[in-house]
Amino acid sequence: MFGLLKKEECKMLHVNEIDELLGKIELIDIREPYEYLGGSIKGAKNIPMQKLISEPSKYLREGNEYYLMCLSGARSSRTCRYLTKLGYDVVNVTGGFGSYVGTKRK
Repeated sequence: MFGLLKKEECKMLHVNEIDELLGKIELIDIREPYEYLGGSIKGAKNIPMQKLISEPSKYLREGNEYYLMCLSGARSSRTCRYLTKLGYDVVNVTGGFGSYVGTKRK
């Protein structure tokens, strides 16, 4: 399925499919720190969107896969498209934290 994507598109996974992957993936919550402090998914690392897109090599290693989430999926979608163009392997967690109904809240 992912082989059909254009280079500027990125992979996607709905937030409610993520529980079984937690502990096996690198999940980055790109919301602002005040949003992150209001709740996130266990194991998610907070790197605000502006920091991530301004210095991706500071936070990401080429060859590693990263899952990006925000509140609704809009910011993570834009960020994933940008980082994909730069050659990073990123997955947009669609729906975002606002749609999350799993049991791994923190």
